[in-house]
Amino acid sequence: MDTSMNTVYLLCATVGGTVLVVQTILLVIGVGADTDADVDPGDVHDGDVGHYAHGHDSGHAHDADASLKLLSFKTIVAFLTFFGLAGLAAQKGGTGPGPTLGIAALAGTGALYLVAYLMAAMTRLHSQGNLDVQNAVGQTATVYLRVPEGKSGHGKVTVAVQGRRVQLKAVTPGAEIPTGAEVRVVAAPASDTVEVVPAERS
Repeated sequence: MDTSMNTVYLLCATVGGTVLVVQTILLVIGVGADTDADVDPGDVHDGDVGHYAHGHDSGHAHDADASLKLLSFKTIVAFLTFFGLAGLAAQKGGTGPGPTLGIAALAGTGALYLVAYLMAAMTRLHSQGNLDVQNAVGQTATVYLRVPEGKSGHGKVTVAVQGRRVQLKAVTPGAEIPTGAEVRVVAAPASDTVEVVPAERS
């Protein structure tokens, strides 16, 4: 029993620890970051890749989703790692098989909850810094891809929002607006879309 459990603990610690180290390295170099963006990465210029806020209701939904992500790849890896390490440490300290299993399970569960909490906290923190497309309303923009007439399709505009220039999908209720034209944002019907009209010229 002790030998077989020792193998289990060692396997969990080795596999989980290896994956955890790889995840950490990838995170540090910027690879493998979790993204839930609802817009294409190409819609954001100047390196401003991020999530677009969906308004207050969606913000609450994101918080709820984050709090429910108790079981994910990261949390399972954390459970395996600390389950194995705690089990090995308890065995080395001379603890019996039953208590060792209990200690390992407690350590793994604690790590699982801790990682889930940290992930939820990071998600909420990231959400607070999201681009709110409503802040584009009233701003002048430049048409990047022509905007079809009568809201029959989407074009794209480049607009400065919250100190950065981004590209957003655009619709117009009037005539087609060609590429390069200046427009004014009059509404933000979706998290990645603005409604525009030709800018008034003095």
